[in-house]
Amino acid sequence: MTEQALITGCVRQEVSAQRALYDQYSPKMLAVCCRYALNREDAEDMLQEGFIKVFLQIKSYEGRGSFEGWIRRIMVHTCINHLKKHKKFQDNLDLIHAHGMPTRAEAIPSIVQAKQVSECIRQLPVGYRTVLNLYAIEGYSHREIAQILDIEESTSRSQYTRAKNLLENILIQRNILPPHKQKSDWLVAAR
Repeated sequence: MTEQALITGCVRQEVSAQRALYDQYSPKMLAVCCRYALNREDAEDMLQEGFIKVFLQIKSYEGRGSFEGWIRRIMVHTCINHLKKHKKFQDNLDLIHAHGMPTRAEAIPSIVQAKQVSECIRQLPVGYRTVLNLYAIEGYSHREIAQILDIEESTSRSQYTRAKNLLENILIQRNILPPHKQKSDWLVAAR
């Protein structure tokens, strides 16, 4: 079934089209949800809630940009709303254990698998992980993140810096990131 046929079928609320769309996009979108969730169960809840929104809002898709990107934006906003609703974001936004952490100039070797980096990202506190995902992986600006999360732009910037430093420490502790390497754009490995 073509993408347009899937969209048309979903607009008509055809169960077979909805199932096909879900089957096609759910693995990628579950990966998106896992980056924000504390555990697999939360990620699956976010995924289900996100697809309900996709099916309810599919009439509003105007065909501009990629359809997968449109679904991804809905999933990201669903994840953020889920975290806000369950107060998981606010509870962890400004944790003190990353205060005063030195900035490192190390990088992930190119052989490191994205899965390892993603697993380490999931160990970050929810607030840090959320800002890191939105900025480094989803490509939102700090201004956009501030609006999405209802925080100050400077808070987004500091949360990102702290998240990156904490992540680098986790990667070094797991021997994924050698402490003597020079800095490069290692977050690309997580995409």
